[in-house]
Amino acid sequence: MWLLLTVTSVISAFGGTHSSSRKLTPESLEANMNINLMINFWGYPSEEYQVITRDGYILEVFRIPYGKKHSENLGKRPVVFLQHGLLTSATNWTANLPNNSLAFILADAGYDVWLGNSRGNPWSRRNLYYSPNSVEFWAFSFDEMAKYDLPATIDFIVQKTGQEKLHYVGYSQGTTIGFIAFSTNPTLANRIKTFYALAPVATLTYAQSPLKELSRIPGYLLKIIFGDKMFMPHTFFDQFPGTEVCSRKLMVGLSSNALFIMCGFDRKNLNVSPFDEYPGDNPAGTSVQNILHWTQVARAGRLQAFNWGSPFQNQLHYNQSTPPDYDVSAMTVPIAVWNGGQDITADPRDVSMLLPKLQNLIYHKEVPRYKHLDFLRAMNAPQEVYNEILSMMAKDQKN
Repeated sequence: MWLLLTVTSVISAFGGTHSSSRKLTPESLEANMNINLMINFWGYPSEEYQVITRDGYILEVFRIPYGKKHSENLGKRPVVFLQHGLLTSATNWTANLPNNSLAFILADAGYDVWLGNSRGNPWSRRNLYYSPNSVEFWAFSFDEMAKYDLPATIDFIVQKTGQEKLHYVGYSQGTTIGFIAFSTNPTLANRIKTFYALAPVATLTYAQSPLKELSRIPGYLLKIIFGDKMFMPHTFFDQFPGTEVCSRKLMVGLSSNALFIMCGFDRKNLNVSPFDEYPGDNPAGTSVQNILHWTQVARAGRLQAFNWGSPFQNQLHYNQSTPPDYDVSAMTVPIAVWNGGQDITADPRDVSMLLPKLQNLIYHKEVPRYKHLDFLRAMNAPQEVYNEILSMMAKDQKN
């Protein structure tokens, strides 16, 4: 019974963020927009590029080269790269009103803003060698995002802009791949001016989110439930036995608030934009292997590479029988951290274990009332977080 309840709650939490039965009107202009059009909708310029990783994944990268303010100055601008979290995409940074979306705020402040997309989400679901219908395509986790996606994207940005260093802003899993990449790849780390970490996740020891609940289910059973390709549980609703005994209306209702159930948010502080009226691309999808990797981290209580399931397989991948731990303390990039006091994913106790490992911690702030999603959606995010980021970036530019 506990297993049925756990799977039901997790599927509800990770399902589509909006009801699939909602009728769209002709005025729903944003319904089928890609990220470029979403950016243009608010009057900002946009560019789109394809980045190819060393293992053949084709990543869509978006750029806001300048804002609506001071747009006549088209010379070199300082570069900021924004990396989204788990089950989301570059729309993390553009889905709110312009005065509450970090990408637009940075562009208006004079920055050249780049938006990354991790492999597996709708904007990065192609590969030179494998079809997304194949198991091979989905054989990745945040290991590969840190080893291949982030270096390829940052190298591309450096070549395109001619600027050797950039600011890195990561949210949730975006911080995780930053921790891994910048602690294992010194060349890449040298290209980062400052790492701005929002709701950082390195362990899930104290997390209370549905992701932690999944760690209670054996890996082989998770594969039976979700398969071995894309993790997009809302597609499982039609086959899930619970729909036979629960009303469809209830299941859709749970599904419609997926990211809020998963992450938590302050309803009174929620920022609502026109894009909340439309389906969007969240949850954006990832691999089942990535979810298995996160459940492994939750059980292990530390950040480590993916366990390939046997000493022999691990030996092939790592030259050792067990997956190696990632040493976050090896990262020397200057880092500023913001976390939420009521975050059920990046629990304050997990963050407190992380902070002493950061060699070059230059700033830390805990926002007492913030939950995980508030760093993207809260009405007062500019006052609590974004303005501080702008101030630190401006100071860094003077040095």
